[in-house]
Amino acid sequence: MNGRAAILAVPLAWLAIFLLVPLAIVLVIAFAGPGEGIPPFTLGFHPANFTALVTDGFYLGAVWRSVQVAGISAVACLLIGYPMAFAMTRAPVRWRATLLTLVILPFWSGFLLRISAWIGLLRDDGWINAVLLALGVPGAPLTLLYTPFAMYIGIAYCYLPFMVLPLYTSLSRRDVVLEEAAADLGAAPWFVFSRITWPLSLPGVRAGFLLVFIPAMGEFVIPELLGGPGAETIGRVLWSEFFTNRDWPTASALAVVLLVLLLLPAAWWQRRQGRAV
Repeated sequence: MNGRAAILAVPLAWLAIFLLVPLAIVLVIAFAGPGEGIPPFTLGFHPANFTALVTDGFYLGAVWRSVQVAGISAVACLLIGYPMAFAMTRAPVRWRATLLTLVILPFWSGFLLRISAWIGLLRDDGWINAVLLALGVPGAPLTLLYTPFAMYIGIAYCYLPFMVLPLYTSLSRRDVVLEEAAADLGAAPWFVFSRITWPLSLPGVRAGFLLVFIPAMGEFVIPELLGGPGAETIGRVLWSEFFTNRDWPTASALAVVLLVLLLLPAAWWQRRQGRAV
C-alpha cells in the first residue's frame, strides 16, 4: 500500500462504517415487513412500504410541509443574512473578525438551551408579550408560541449563521472596483447591486441556501418544541413512526425518501460547481 492509499484508507473506512453501513441497514429495514417482535419487523421484500408513502396523503402532506418549511426558512435567512454579510464586508478590516465571532457566538451555547430561551420569550407570559402589554398594543398578549411563526423564528435563528458565513466569503471576494466604476459612470445604486454585486455573490447565495434548506428539511426539535401539533414535518413523522407506532419499515422508507430529496439539491449544486470550473 503506497502513501496515498494509506492516507485515503482512513476517511474511506470512516465513510464505509458510519455512512454506507447504516444506510444499508436502513434500506434493508425499508423493504422489510411489519412484525410484533423485537425488533418490530420481519426481513423480506415489501415495496408496499414505499407505495404507501406515495399514495397516503398524510405522508405526502408531511413531505410538502417539510419542503415548504425548509424553503421559507432558507429565504428568510437569505433576506436577513444578505444585508448582514454585505455590511460586514463594508466594515473596517479591524472589526471583521469581531463581527464574524458575533455571528457564530450562538453556537457556543447548547442547541436546546437556545430553543428553550425562545420558548421563554414567546410564551403568553413571556418577555415579548410583556413588552407588548407595556406598550398598550391592541390584542396583547398575542399567541406566539406553538405557531408557524414561532417555528420559522426558531429555524431562522438557529440556521442564520449557515447563510451569513458563505455569503460573507463570496461578497468579500468580489472586486469592489467594478462597483465603484459603475457608480462613477452614473449607474444607480440598485443597478450596481442587480448587475454587479448580486451576480458576484450568487455562489454564496446558492451555498447558503442549501446549507439552510437541507438541515431544515429534516428538522425535528424546532417544529416539536415551537411549532405545535400542526407542524407535522418529516422529522416529526419519522419520530412518531419509530417510537410511537413502532412501524420501523415505514419509518425507514420515509428516511430513504428524505435522503433522496436532500441529495437532489446537493447533486444540483455539485453540477453547478462543475460547470463553473
